[in-house]
Amino acid sequence: MTTVFFSYSHRDEALRDQLETQLAMLKRQGVIETWHDRRIVAGEELDGAISAELQGADIVLLLVSPDFLASDYCYDREMAVAMERHAEGEAVVIPVILRPCEWHKAPFGKLRATPTDGRPVTQWPDRDLAMLDVVKDIRRAAERFASPSVPPAREAMSPSSSAAAPASPRSSNLRLAKTFTDRDKDRFRVEAFEFLAKYFENSLSELSQRNDGIDSDFRRIDSNRFTAAVYRSGKAVSRCTIFMGGGFSTNGISYVDGETTASSGYNENLRVDADDQSMFLRSMGMRSFGSQREEHLTLEGAAEIYWSMFIERLQGDM
Repeated sequence: MTTVFFSYSHRDEALRDQLETQLAMLKRQGVIETWHDRRIVAGEELDGAISAELQGADIVLLLVSPDFLASDYCYDREMAVAMERHAEGEAVVIPVILRPCEWHKAPFGKLRATPTDGRPVTQWPDRDLAMLDVVKDIRRAAERFASPSVPPAREAMSPSSSAAAPASPRSSNLRLAKTFTDRDKDRFRVEAFEFLAKYFENSLSELSQRNDGIDSDFRRIDSNRFTAAVYRSGKAVSRCTIFMGGGFSTNGISYVDGETTASSGYNENLRVDADDQSMFLRSMGMRSFGSQREEHLTLEGAAEIYWSMFIERLQGDM
C-alpha cells in the first residue's frame, strides 16, 4: 500500500480535512494510507514521529499556501527533506496549491503541481471538483508505485509526467472479499470520531462568521467526548454531546441533546459495520424510527446526520 504524508500549515487544516475526505475511496480500496501530524498520540515525541513518517512516505503532499511558505518548519524542514528524497527517487513530491501564493520560484516550482495548471483550490468555482482533480493525480502517482518498471519520482520530475504511460492489458474483474478485524474497526471508529469533532468545530466557526448575532462554542472534553453549543443574541438555542460508546453500544459513536458527562443514554447512535469490501457507519435510525438503519454512511454522511440534528433547533427558531 502506498503511504501518503501531508506537509501543511495548521492554518490550512480545514482544507487538508476536505482533501482527506476526498481520498476516502483510495483508502477504502487499499490504494493508499495517509498520515499527518494530528495522528500523533499523547506522549509521543513530535519531531521524531514526523521525521519517521516523512522518511518512510512514498508520496509527500505539499499543501502550498502563503502560510506554508511562511512556515519555517514546513519549508525548511519537511519540504527540504521531501525534495531530497524526491531527487534520490525514493519518494514522489506533489505540490497541491491550496491558496494563491508565489510558489513557482520555490524548490518544488519545477514539479507539476495540482490541481490542473496549478490553479489554487480556493479559486475554483466548485471546491469539490478541485479536490477531485487533486485526488486523480494522487491516484495516478500511487498506481505507478505498483509498477516496478517505472521509477515514480523520476517520472514525476519530467515535464511530460502528466501523460499516463500505456497500461498493460489486464482484467478489471479483480475484486476479492476482504475481512476486517476488531482492530481495524476500532481504528475506523477513532478516525470517524476525530472527523466528527473537526466537522463540528469547523461548521460552528463558519456558522458564526456567516450569521450576525450567532455565537458558538466547541469544547473537546477528552479523547472520547466533545460538546457543541450555538447561541442567538447570547441565548443558548442548541447544545449537544457526542461521545464514543453509549449504552449497550461498544463500537459506536453516540449523540445526546444537551451537555452531559453520562454515557448511559443517547438520542442517536452510529455504529461501525463492514461488508466484504469496506467499513462504514450505520445509523440506528432512532431519530426517524429506524428508517435509516440500513444506510452505509461515509464519514461525511454520518457527520451531516449529527449536524442536522444539532442545527434543526436553530433553523426552527428563525
